[in-house]
Amino acid sequence: LAVDILFPENGSLKDKRQYLRSLKAGLARKLGASVAEVGYHDLWQRSRIILSLCSNSYKDTERALDLAVSFLEARDYSLTLVHREIVKVEGD
Repeated sequence: LAVDILFPENGSLKDKRQYLRSLKAGLARKLGASVAEVGYHDLWQRSRIILSLCSNSYKDTERALDLAVSFLEARDYSLTLVHREIVKVEGD
């Protein structure tokens, strides 16, 4: 899951880092997801994050991604881009 976030009320990079730290911890706790900031590092009102998670089925993955988006939308910032990609890896 790739998400662009707009922090319109943010006043500094310190504020942005605080939001991101909380966001990452919440997603890791709630879904067991790995989250990293991958874009807009020097902008204090914008961020791009990537969320990665594993699941046993497509349906479980969709449900987890829905929960992640709901979690992000319930915060006091705006999502400006949400892109989902599910990769299925075939085993032996």
